[in-house]
Amino acid sequence: MTKLKTQSLHKRDSELAKAQKQVDFLSNGIFEEGDLPRFAEKLQETQQFPLKPKPLEILQINVGYMCNQVCEHCHVDAGPDRKEIMTRETMKQCLEVIKTSGAHTLDLTGGAPEMNPDFRWFVEEASKAGIQDFIVRSNLTIIVANKKYHDLPEFFKKHNIHVVSSMPHWTKGKTDKQRGDGVFDASITALKMLNEVGYGMPGSDLKLDLVYNPSGAFLPTNQASMEKDFKKALLEDFGIHFHSLFAITNLPISRFLDFLIASDNYEDYMYSLVEAFNPAAVSNVMCTNTLSVSWDGWLYDCDFNQMLELKVASKVKHISEYNEDILNNRNIVISQHCYGCTAGAGSSCQGSVA
Repeated sequence: MTKLKTQSLHKRDSELAKAQKQVDFLSNGIFEEGDLPRFAEKLQETQQFPLKPKPLEILQINVGYMCNQVCEHCHVDAGPDRKEIMTRETMKQCLEVIKTSGAHTLDLTGGAPEMNPDFRWFVEEASKAGIQDFIVRSNLTIIVANKKYHDLPEFFKKHNIHVVSSMPHWTKGKTDKQRGDGVFDASITALKMLNEVGYGMPGSDLKLDLVYNPSGAFLPTNQASMEKDFKKALLEDFGIHFHSLFAITNLPISRFLDFLIASDNYEDYMYSLVEAFNPAAVSNVMCTNTLSVSWDGWLYDCDFNQMLELKVASKVKHISEYNEDILNNRNIVISQHCYGCTAGAGSSCQGSVA
């Protein structure tokens, strides 16, 4: 179905496949030389250091890095060659936390989370926990990639899943450039399948939201105006409906960092992030109300820290020893990539924050 555009950094044996190499790169160069202030200095200037968590609202669980796509900007470095998959044992540990934590939102991500062999079992069990908002982040193409996934829209509907799907653009050229040949057509087919069972339709409680990431070394424009453009184009061209659009800034980690370096855009991009720093966005960044769980059960302040292997600064570091009171007293771990979440209108997995 989809011709993969590239390979994961792991498959290429790239130095940037190592989390510590990325952290070192982000901490040196223009930041070490003093050309740009480190993120911690910026927080100190605005009297927001150290960054502390608020009461937990969102538990985000990455059930594996395996994916049927290899997108250029992917901060997870996901792909078909990635074998890191959450086991049922770890899922059971997560379920215990889901039942007892104060979180009102459960957010399953990947890779393509649907490719985890225990995905459906986990969704069925987690849906019994009474979570208010149960999100699955789908890349859309997985729905049409293989016959065994064709019933996903009905499965999602059965469990009242809130589907959040990647959609770089309403045009074929820009979408396929970022995500691979054939991705746009497959995404349109999947969106129509979701609409057919009620997802995204006006007045429907079956939530279907789209996610936009810029295709190059620039920040997203106004989220509200982009949503209007997306809705107009997808409805007029394909008869497709959806509820909301989330605009997410590409953070300078993993494959997007590799792209920035290879295209000689790294310094300019970091300057643009620092110059667009918005103090008002800091208090609402996702690490303040979200906890991220990796495929092997380790705890992180956010999905991006997870990819850089920056575990929570707490004596509780694994889902098996979860203690919300202890975790709520931690300081949030930060580095220079955090500028991506505080630039302009801010950015989180739920879109703009300021």
